[in-house]
Amino acid sequence: MKVLFCASEALPFSATGGLADVAGSLPQALRTRLIGCRVVLPLYDGVPQELRDQMRFVTSISVPVAWRRQYCGIFEAKINNVIYYLIDNQYYFKRNGLYGHFDDAERFAFFSRAILEMLPYIDFKPDIIHTNDWQTALVPVYYRLFYANNEWYAGIKTLFTIHNIQYQGQYGKEILEDVFGIPNYESQLLEYDKCVNLMKGAIECANWVSTVSPTYAQEILDPWYAHKLDPILRERSWKLSGILNGIDVVNYDPEHDPNLYANYTCEDRAGKAVNKAKLQERVCVEVNPDLPLIGMVTRLVSHKGLDLVKEAVDNVMQYSNAQFVILGSGDLEYENYFKWMQEKYPGRFVLCLGFVPELSRKIYAGSDIFLMPSKSEPCGLSQMIALRYGSIPVVRETGGLKDSITDSGDGQGNGFTFQSYNTGDMLHSLHRAIYAYNSDQEGWGILVDRAMRCDNSWGKSANDYIKLYKQLLKD
Repeated sequence: MKVLFCASEALPFSATGGLADVAGSLPQALRTRLIGCRVVLPLYDGVPQELRDQMRFVTSISVPVAWRRQYCGIFEAKINNVIYYLIDNQYYFKRNGLYGHFDDAERFAFFSRAILEMLPYIDFKPDIIHTNDWQTALVPVYYRLFYANNEWYAGIKTLFTIHNIQYQGQYGKEILEDVFGIPNYESQLLEYDKCVNLMKGAIECANWVSTVSPTYAQEILDPWYAHKLDPILRERSWKLSGILNGIDVVNYDPEHDPNLYANYTCEDRAGKAVNKAKLQERVCVEVNPDLPLIGMVTRLVSHKGLDLVKEAVDNVMQYSNAQFVILGSGDLEYENYFKWMQEKYPGRFVLCLGFVPELSRKIYAGSDIFLMPSKSEPCGLSQMIALRYGSIPVVRETGGLKDSITDSGDGQGNGFTFQSYNTGDMLHSLHRAIYAYNSDQEGWGILVDRAMRCDNSWGKSANDYIKLYKQLLKD
């Protein structure tokens, strides 16, 4: 079985979020299971030179972009036994940043068309083209309109994965022909809610649609989560499913992570205590192993549950002996509030503005409790990383959080959960976690052991994708 994985970013070449982790890890896991998976992504200006040195030029082709044609260079690199194709066009991709440019619609229309145009030139005809998010949503659309009836392309199946339904690729109708090159008589494929919606087009045209957790697949049928796409998703629910993402357990490994103050294992957690003490020292809170340390590594935006944290943190500081450290940046409202909390509770509450990768690892390793009260969370990786490092998650039951964290109240779970999106419920779960830490260190150790033994590797996810691929080919 041959799979072409299409993504707008992938580690180690380029990254802004979770998609890059998936595109960097899932193909490796598929390859180890004898699936011929290759990856295609844009050759951005920010790709490091040491990776460019490993690329070889394959060929150049001319790619149609509506009424014009554009140069497309195809480069190939082999990293960790996975073949990557990088699509080069300096006009579109030699820029600062991956997204947010005035012509993103044209940039990723070019990329989507280039993916299909390059196939005969790379000696790789995939059985399945696996596309991801709005940036590659035009691939299934273009395939249906322009390639499905071509003898060379016949029989290819398309899968579209929604990583975050909030970002749909919405544009004015006027660009349908001039930028996308799609005739007006086919406009019904993409038109939705008075605009052109690329994600809607992929949902219509792909053979199957998946999301990054089973719960999120159900949630996006609800208007509260779907950002207006729920009607089309309910109509196409027969071809919708969810597969929970995994994490790279080699990269996130407390036994070998070079970012930690001390390494440790599930069997010998002495190093975790060292990490806690050193973290307390670094962020200038009291160095005391008996005080529960709550950590957060997050974007400071509302859908991450920061409005709940803002309402609750004063209560936590007043009525518990907990320490609090937050790493992240985002909306000024939250940044300013947490700065004020830091002034109000010096030596107990710390805000570390920005994103510092090595500090994030130290927070995972040094914290006792990891708070993640998201309003919505398609999958989430932080809660799985926290488990890996023995920090007990407190999460809201939504999306991938619900699928990966179960409440420990039954003596079997790996964290503390709450269902309703309100401050009281979050506080109740957080205080339960603090009480458990304070009152029963032996029981807490059992919980940490159970958390660290959870298997959130890409192995299970890869097997689930293989089942889906096989079903697609059978159908």
